[in-house]
Amino acid sequence: MTTSLETAWHPTACILCSLNCGLLVQTGGQNGRELLRIKGDKAHPVSRGYVCEKAQRLNFYQNSEDRLTSPLRRKPDGTFEPISWDTAIREIADRFMAIKQQYGGDKILFYGGGGQGNHLGGTYATNTLTALGNRYRSNALAQEKTGEFWVNGKMIGAGIHGDFEHCEVALFIGKNPWQSHGFARARATLQEIIKDPQRSLIVIDPCRTETAEKADYHLAVKPGADAWCLAALVAILIQEQRIQREWVAQHTVGFENIEPLFNHLDIARYAAICGVDEALLRTVARRIAEAESVAVFEDLGMQMNRHSTLSSWLQRLIWLLTGHYAKPGGMNAFTPLLSLGAVGKGESVKGAAPADPKGKVSPVAGAKIIIGLIPCNVIPEEILTDHPHRYRAMLIESGNPAHSLADSQKMREALRALDLVVVIDVAMTETAREAHYILPAASQFEKCEATYFNLEFPRNAFHLRHRLFEPLPGTLPEPEIHARLLAAMGALRAREVWPLRLAAKFGRKVFAAAFFAAMAINKNIGRYAQSVLYRALGPTLPEGLEAAAVYWGVAHRYVRANRKAAARAGFGGSPFAAGENLFDAILDSPSGVVFADNEYADSWLAVRRPEHRIKLDLTELRGELEMLNAAIPATDPEFPFILSAGERRTDTTNTIIRNPGWDAKNLIGKLRIHPRDAEQLGCEDGSRIRVRTKRGSAEAMVELSERMQPGHVSLPNGQGMDYQTADGRLIHKGVAPNELTDCAARDFLAGTPWHKSVPARLERVSAER
Repeated sequence: MTTSLETAWHPTACILCSLNCGLLVQTGGQNGRELLRIKGDKAHPVSRGYVCEKAQRLNFYQNSEDRLTSPLRRKPDGTFEPISWDTAIREIADRFMAIKQQYGGDKILFYGGGGQGNHLGGTYATNTLTALGNRYRSNALAQEKTGEFWVNGKMIGAGIHGDFEHCEVALFIGKNPWQSHGFARARATLQEIIKDPQRSLIVIDPCRTETAEKADYHLAVKPGADAWCLAALVAILIQEQRIQREWVAQHTVGFENIEPLFNHLDIARYAAICGVDEALLRTVARRIAEAESVAVFEDLGMQMNRHSTLSSWLQRLIWLLTGHYAKPGGMNAFTPLLSLGAVGKGESVKGAAPADPKGKVSPVAGAKIIIGLIPCNVIPEEILTDHPHRYRAMLIESGNPAHSLADSQKMREALRALDLVVVIDVAMTETAREAHYILPAASQFEKCEATYFNLEFPRNAFHLRHRLFEPLPGTLPEPEIHARLLAAMGALRAREVWPLRLAAKFGRKVFAAAFFAAMAINKNIGRYAQSVLYRALGPTLPEGLEAAAVYWGVAHRYVRANRKAAARAGFGGSPFAAGENLFDAILDSPSGVVFADNEYADSWLAVRRPEHRIKLDLTELRGELEMLNAAIPATDPEFPFILSAGERRTDTTNTIIRNPGWDAKNLIGKLRIHPRDAEQLGCEDGSRIRVRTKRGSAEAMVELSERMQPGHVSLPNGQGMDYQTADGRLIHKGVAPNELTDCAARDFLAGTPWHKSVPARLERVSAER
């Protein structure tokens, strides 16, 4: 065993949130596999050296003691036994194919495909799913963002992101970017807004978060009352004639249908319901209307709450009626290299077979499928039934639904009811413990990786991260796992690939001709394009970058669809030459490469509506809007508190850091509560308290916090995991929030859960206990 520190700094990226800020790391330590020093990478085209303190914990991920180093098979007594890779691949392939033959491939559900930092493996999973005849998929986006995606698709048809770097007014709804980021260089950008007297920061949040404390205007809504607040703001704009009527008439359709809905809305009543002073609401609406530019960010505080899809529509009406689209400092349509929506549907390279759900709803619950994903909250309902179309098996990759989805008890019950559960992951997660087979993946620093959270405008960037270490012995990267599964299922045979592998040795121009010729005569080449590229083109790429072969197809597809944006980024000329140059730049830029340079007018071209006009009237949401008039947020006397189950704090990230060893200050698992509530319960800072909901209970330590409103409490996200040490001890620290949540409490349209609005009861735990 050696202990050392390399002097070289290696570029990589943070994997703890969707920003994936560029990092420089020094490695060394025991066996040379530790991340010893971490700093921001100034060469990264988006983060430009910015980094927050959370990245300093990445070594706890890389060197977690519950890393998996061998395929595991569940024995009849419930324990696991190690098996060889050949045995695991053969048995898994046989059992999946048997389920396909007996019940149909649509009875196999895929969950995951990547987290905050690893989407490359999920790109290859599409091939395995195609071979299985899979039709239904889900992942964490379906419990967070699908309501927003549905609204965006109906109104605009393109992904939208705010220009917070240049906006006059920044509006955050259920969002605390000081902790959860969400846009490039978040804290630095917030400080620039705060220091400029000509700019304003507006926060809509029941909590006085770090961002709210710095805001010019904090609309401290009651928990779960965002929709009333947003509807009131829209009504103020319309009733006070503060909308940009000429702009609205030129660029949108449907205003004449929605204007009457808000013209007679009782603003004073809505202000009282949401708990925000009417005068403050009017002041904020006027500030937005008068601003030269406004950028808006809605996040989980709103999206995992009551009326979330309706709220996504309402907040868009605010900035659209005031004309803050397709302009500097406003909301703009970014150009992705590979969209998450396309990946969710199984579309990544030309010729790859997408998922094809029968209709647009899930087979049992009839839940709406959005961007190819069924709502996470209906997964148990789709399994725990005698319905003939229930799911019989799950393939779970880089996901932990037993811990991360609502109603963990119900999710575990569902997993145990399946005929087959296969988990691909780096660690022994809560979900892995319920599996029949576990396949150990290389960590995100032991293989080349990338994410598709490329949301910047006007210049968008992509970062292919090079590996820092060799894969841990006994592990494989996901592209290799899926290639082996394809072969074991007989879906793609070596003899179909070897002519292309030979052609690749003569250069990519020869390979391209051979590849497209092969596609024309052999459907398997297009159907399994990702694995074909991996096996044929991958060996010609630099060592460690074999899995990046899929981006050859992605690069060519991108430049053909976005000729002008690519050319302005430096990838012009003939489509083939531009695609090749972009692919080379992706491979040769370990800190990332700018692939798109858009103009503001491009945001109008991205509107996928007739005449590129934005649709304002969403008839599917009118009934939900009318419900606001008839109902107010109710409290349950049996559960008088409202729990936010999963708050982002300085000491929380996501569940990939399972090792609690970083918690030297004992921060894990504290329940934040207003001092007045604590006093009434007879609690003080550090007391133990039991949280009860309709679905479960948990014990936590009290943290007195003036940030909380009376009656509102919160638990942190990403905690309460069972961490197994190398000597077999099981450590459990903190509260798993989803032991307290209910999968039946969900949005009427998108099915997203109400994690931020959970009725709860608090009981003081005696000192003796």
